[in-house]
Amino acid sequence: MNRIDKLFGSNPQRLLSIYFCAGAPTLEGTADVIRTLEKNGVNMIEVGMPFSDPMADGPVIQDAATKALKNGMSLKKLFSQLKDIRKDVNIPLILMGYLNPVFQYGFENFCISCKEVGVDGMIIPDLPFRDYQEIYKPIADKYDLKFVFLITPETSEERIRLIDENTSGFVYMVSSASTTGAQKDFNEAKQAYFKKIEDMNLRIPRVVGFGISNKQTYDAACAHSSGGIVGSRFVTLLDKASSEGLSPEEATDKAIKQLKSDLGL
Repeated sequence: MNRIDKLFGSNPQRLLSIYFCAGAPTLEGTADVIRTLEKNGVNMIEVGMPFSDPMADGPVIQDAATKALKNGMSLKKLFSQLKDIRKDVNIPLILMGYLNPVFQYGFENFCISCKEVGVDGMIIPDLPFRDYQEIYKPIADKYDLKFVFLITPETSEERIRLIDENTSGFVYMVSSASTTGAQKDFNEAKQAYFKKIEDMNLRIPRVVGFGISNKQTYDAACAHSSGGIVGSRFVTLLDKASSEGLSPEEATDKAIKQLKSDLGL
């Protein structure tokens, strides 16, 4: 069974998913970050594939992607770093990034490499849904890889239903239509959006991302979904810890402990 299905099949409550960018702060730290996050009780990890034009990302993740590319990170390098990850990591791993690097790698080759190293799914925000249905879904299904799609407060109910009917794994519920970045709280409009989607009784689970950085935002996300995804706040904490001269394991341990304290965990 795909690890994403296994996780959500257990009906998780207050799930914590962490995003970080492969190759940042250090080129060779990717696998150590993943292992340390799992040891600290993280339920799922999204590994960012750095790209030179990350249009959906705010300045923190843009800076991480720029650093990773300067460090020499590439898809080929990432897959080589992940080749032994399943010897000691059991939680779901999702690759998140943009279509261009995946297209350059070759989509089926990408899926083959994901399967070989134990990646469970992918999030590609700039992939048109029709192309997914007609071209990419059959290939991903062949390798038991989940495509995860984003919805925002501006996404129509028709499209949400379409995503729910034609994908599996979970729906990535973006808290706002803006780019990624930490927020202090989610206002009434955002919480009403969360409730609206909850009341649609979708077939597949939902997880909230973008803006989660503290107890208020995490609690609001968990009140209307299976949990929250933290990206920018963790990337900031990881970069700060790394700048203190800590190893990737030590920096990750310090960053995730601080983040869990911030979230009230």
